Amino acid sequence: MAKSDARKDGGIWETVKTIFWALLIAGVFRTLFFQPFWIPSGSMKDTLLIGDFLFVNKMAYGYSAVSCPFGICPISGRILGSEPARGDVVVFRHPRGDDFIKRLIGLPGDRIQMKQGVLWINGEAAPQVPAGEFIEAQEPQGPAGSLPCPGQIREAENGQCVAQRFTETLPGGVSHDVLNLTDNGPGDNTPEFTVPEGHYFFMGDNRDNSGDSRWPAAAGGVGMVPADALIGRADRIMFSSAGKSLLYFWTWRADRFFKAVD
Repeated sequence: MAKSDARKDGGIWETVKTIFWALLIAGVFRTLFFQPFWIPSGSMKDTLLIGDFLFVNKMAYGYSAVSCPFGICPISGRILGSEPARGDVVVFRHPRGDDFIKRLIGLPGDRIQMKQGVLWINGEAAPQVPAGEFIEAQEPQGPAGSLPCPGQIREAENGQCVAQRFTETLPGGVSHDVLNLTDNGPGDNTPEFTVPEGHYFFMGDNRDNSGDSRWPAAAGGVGMVPADALIGRADRIMFSSAGKSLLYFWTWRADRFFKAVD
């Protein structure tokens, strides 16, 4: 074999090894530390917008089978775990295999109910203070082309979707914004739910446009989410784009770069 051929073969082998180690390191990093997550829907507005890009802190709650891509970690239960806190914004694995992001509302043993659009926890209403309006153009958003005001919930007016915004305070003092699209939302009045041991109750901040623990998974919600399904906590938005792709630089939202998730 000529020297040039040997050098070429050696160069190809070095490239293969470099790619292998890069993929291995990236896989370990993604499994143990942070997982990228792109917001695909408007269920967490106005805390999270369609097109926000963040890294999920996988160290926050420890590790389970869903910590690995495709749920292949050989882990039973959770290891190195700690309890999530009420008010955390959490990514978890839906029973059908998708990853969802919602706010943790109910801890094991809690009694949760919605009455006329107000959240009740253990027989006490979570205080809500008016915080103005959240206004968006009634135009398709993200790759799915979602509309801010879904027609089945309410119609937009004059090309705008106007939601009433409130600052809600949960037991323990965590405050966050919630949106109200209509006074007759599908989840504004519910029976009282009791959260089983080892499970959690999640809701979206966009209360009238979120499939969450108010409905079972078979009905478009998520039901009670088991602890083993938790992937991690969303702490900070790294990047945000209002367009169909993160590559559409003219749609970037510079004011949301490195913004803390409250």
